[in-house]
Parts: sequence; C-alpha cells; structure tokens
Amino acid sequence: MAEKKKKLSGKKRKREEAAREARVKEVRDPTFALALGGGGARGICHINIVEALDELGIRPTAIAGSSIGSIIGAGMAAGMSGRDIREYTLELMGKKGSVANKLWSLGPASMRHAVFGFRLGQFNLELVLDALLPSAMPKTFEGLKIPLKVTATDYYAQSEVIVESGDLRQALAASSAIPALFMPIRMNDRIMIDGGIFNPVPYDHLLDKADIVIAVDVVGGPEGDGTTMPSRFESLFGASQLMMQSVISLKLRMHPPHIFLRPPVNRFKVLDFRKAHEVLAESQVSKDDLKRQIEMQVELYHRGHGVDV
Repeated sequence: MAEKKKKLSGKKRKREEAAREARVKEVRDPTFALALGGGGARGICHINIVEALDELGIRPTAIAGSSIGSIIGAGMAAGMSGRDIREYTLELMGKKGSVANKLWSLGPASMRHAVFGFRLGQFNLELVLDALLPSAMPKTFEGLKIPLKVTATDYYAQSEVIVESGDLRQALAASSAIPALFMPIRMNDRIMIDGGIFNPVPYDHLLDKADIVIAVDVVGGPEGDGTTMPSRFESLFGASQLMMQSVISLKLRMHPPHIFLRPPVNRFKVLDFRKAHEVLAESQVSKDDLKRQIEMQVELYHRGHGVDV
C-alpha cells in the first residue's frame, strides 16, 4: 500500500512539474517602457539608466521624455547604446571649445541667429540642437527604431502636447525650451515651450504600452538650510521645481509607475553641463538600484502569471 502511494505521489509531482514547465513556456518575459524626465544638466544621469538597461539586455517597447529626457530618450530610440551616448556627451561637454566649434559649423549667420547675442531667453534651441545632436539622430520620428513620445507645452492653449511624428529636432527643441533661457518654438502655428512644465516625467503616456513602466525624475528642488536668501535666478528656477514636483506628487498618488527613480543629482544646477563627469559619477548608484527593482518587478510579473521563480 505504501509503495502504491509513493508511486502515485511521484506521478502527481511529475504532472505538477510538467504543468509548471508549460506555464513557464507560455508566459513571455515582461515588456518595458521608459519615461525620462526633465531637469537640465541633471538629466545627464539618464545615461546611467540607459546603460543599466543595456547591461540587462532590455530594449523598451516605447520611450517618453520631457526636456533633457526627450533628448536622451531620442538617442536611445535612435539605436544608440548608453555607452555611445555617454562618450558623445563627455566628448561634447568635456572639451573646451567643442560646443562653440559645433555651433560655428552652422556658419556665421546661423550661429548669430542661434545664440542671438548670448542673452538669456534668446537662444534659438532648434538651431543649437541641429548643430549639437549626434549624426546618428534621424531627422524625423519615423527614422527611430523605438517609438518615442516627446512632451511640449502649448503656451497659449495652456495644455500639454505629445509629439510622436514628423520633425524630430523641432520636437526636441520645443520640449527643451526652458522659459527665460531659450526662445519658444513655433510648431504648426502653435507656440511651444518646455514640456516639463505640464508633465515633468511623462510616464502616464506609457502605462498601456508595456508590462513594466520605469520613470526617472531629475527635476530636483531648492537646497539649503534657510540661512541664506536665494538669488533672483535661484528663486525663479526653485519655484519652477516646486511646481513641477507638485505635479509629480499628484500623478504618483493617482497612477504610479512600476518603478520610480530619483537619482542623487539635486546639487547640480540646470546649466551644469560642464560637470557631466560629476553628474554621471554621483548617479552611478542608480544603475544598481534600477537593476534591483527590475528583478523584483519581473518576479512579481511571473508570479502574477502563475509561475514560481
């Protein structure tokens, strides 16, 4: 009798193992989507996020970006690896004269139009990006290898605009046109400014595009202990940061992404592009943080589909 029960138990175990193997084969690996937020030079840390995904062999099914996040996201969507983007950025920002040389390649007349006297609020970002973006970046969205959503803000309509087709450089310029620093961008008879104003981390446009959505916030906020008064420039950008953080807070309460990261780059200012090495070094920890969270989310995904991992 005992021997018979043992045989039945063995057969049951084999059936269970066969059923589990069948479930594993049926359940595909989860898909990922990536949203990269705005924050000026702090957004250089997005390169570490792209590198972490590369190291895990993860290719997003869709990417969304605001401001600097749209530019890094466009590089990834164009097929550039994290290492490619890192090397290009450090080459561009790390050598004195590199940016000026690329701007001069526009020609004297175009360069004058691009920088318009070097006064704040008068930089023509569309022309600047045309000179600074890598050659691997296609002219249109249709040339990208991964679907990309770029946010911009319609100034007079007081609304968010999502651009995902047509002129890529124009869309990136519109998304990155920080008020008081860059001229607004005219798109189809609409005046566009920084996409981060309405949507600092546009992960909400990806929630139906993948099983696991990753969002990266680099907006930052005012730093200090209350003993010093901020300058007029610091007050302007600090107030903008506070407003954008209130938008992010509301979104997180309503519809949080699966993974939400805030790399430790708050001490850097919006125009600290010459500190690209430091931004990347200090945000390196975000790579391990992202990998741990991805591992947890993949495990939850498989368990939710009846697969023990």
